[in-house]
Amino acid sequence: MPPQVALPDGHKVPFANLDYAATAPVARAAAEAVEALLPWYGSVHRGAGALSQKTSLEYERARQTIGDFLGCRPGDEVVFTRNTTDAMNLLAHALPPDTLTVTFLGEHHAGLLPWPSVHRLPIPASPESAVASLAEALRAIRARDGAARPVLVAVTAASNVTGEVWPIADLVEQAHRCGARLAVDAAQLAPHRPVDLSSWDADYVAISGHKLYAPFGAGVLAGRADWLDQAPPYLAGGGATRSVDAGAETVTWTDGPARHEAGTPNVFGAVALGAVCAALASSDRADWQDHEARLSARLERRLVGIPGVAVLRSFPAGSDRVGIVSFAVSGEDSGDLATWLSVEHGIGVREGLFCAHPFSRHLLSEAGRRTGRPMPATALRASIGAGTTADDIDRLVAALADRVGTAR
Repeated sequence: MPPQVALPDGHKVPFANLDYAATAPVARAAAEAVEALLPWYGSVHRGAGALSQKTSLEYERARQTIGDFLGCRPGDEVVFTRNTTDAMNLLAHALPPDTLTVTFLGEHHAGLLPWPSVHRLPIPASPESAVASLAEALRAIRARDGAARPVLVAVTAASNVTGEVWPIADLVEQAHRCGARLAVDAAQLAPHRPVDLSSWDADYVAISGHKLYAPFGAGVLAGRADWLDQAPPYLAGGGATRSVDAGAETVTWTDGPARHEAGTPNVFGAVALGAVCAALASSDRADWQDHEARLSARLERRLVGIPGVAVLRSFPAGSDRVGIVSFAVSGEDSGDLATWLSVEHGIGVREGLFCAHPFSRHLLSEAGRRTGRPMPATALRASIGAGTTADDIDRLVAALADRVGTAR
């Protein structure tokens, strides 16, 4: 049940959490997994005692469960990180020398910024134009640089700004046709849809636990082992070494996930994330997807009926999306409006540029052009999760209509 929050008039209402895309509440399965492990809390891979053995076993079981959840293939590695941003930075660290990364300006900063050498493509206006733009860019890069240069394509599976779902399998096909690899930022897709490296034929995928009903501080980079095993350790320290000579001058590093997991890991975060992945894998995700689609359609349909409200989109209206709807209200400061919704109505939404500044600014500019109205400098985002109800949607719409005008 959502917590009760007090409004200025003194009465309490259930908090309407419409900010799942930032951080999802911790699932019961995650809490129960942590509680069960607490009596056995010990070092991971650091001892022969019962506590260390039990903790190490559960840590590695979580790795296997998460790998299965992500559709990992034999030989793929599952490396625990702090979050998707950390995972993408690990991948950037592991790139072979002279690798060129190709990405779109519509990416979250986690997929936009980490790369040492990068070619950024314009924001696409449709899934088809994304595929065509990538194909054209890769052909030009190969014609210019030759077939030997390593190339990585980094793309999102679902936008954290618009919720629009990207055509990952088609993008992978174009990348592989030109001898490039492809990494998927699945932070926003994984809570809503299956993520499957194998069926996509993608090379890498990154997720965050805090988007996926697990606690903060646990994420994953999963995918092909060769670049990861050939790269210097992401962190130099205990656990990443096979041997260190007497003068600490010669170090032999280990292979596999441990190469990039030096130090004592976040075992509770890993075990909690594994428990959530197991729970989601055994649930009826198709039923939830249908429920979410109905709520998203209800939200967007009612928002566009409020004068001055512009829903942000990059792809054509009606394109596939997960439960994320960003919008702006002409003549209203988004920060003030988000605060008013929270204080006066007990509704939580996100305000800002959503760690995707070029994309969000582009969408706000396009919304202004499309509507002929001036747009604020930042936007609002309502995002749907496992606990969202139709009442949450209706409360948001009613509050906005009361604030900015009667719904048409």
